[in-house]
Amino acid sequence: MKKILFICSVLFSLSVANAQTLESGSHNTKGYIISDGTIENSSHSTMGYIKSDGTVENSNHSTIGYIKSDGTIENRSHSTVGYVKKDGTVENSSHSTIGYIKDDGTVENSSHSTIGYAKGIRKEWAAVVYFFFKQN
Repeated sequence: MKKILFICSVLFSLSVANAQTLESGSHNTKGYIISDGTIENSSHSTMGYIKSDGTVENSNHSTIGYIKSDGTIENRSHSTVGYVKKDGTVENSSHSTIGYIKDDGTVENSSHSTIGYAKGIRKEWAAVVYFFFKQN
């Protein structure tokens, strides 16, 4: 029994160690993105997934969108909802700027006010979580 508890605690620690924290503008933890693309809320309940092929799924594994290799963000019907440029500028489908993902992980709205922090998280993933496919 002790071995099972030890193994479980090691596995949990490893999964948390590989998680990047999503924070609000006031540094409160909003959730986590695990290195395998699992999106968790602040209580570590799974909210969704970002697959290696760019498919974005909800917690029931239903597809809710796509991240294309060129930074285009699409909904489940393959309609473009936005873009993430290499410099971190986030645009809506009309190419109007709606935010920025800085190299240091700071997430800003279109007025450059900080709305969150996603240090160590790919810009496209952070944009999906903060701007496009918000989990309720």
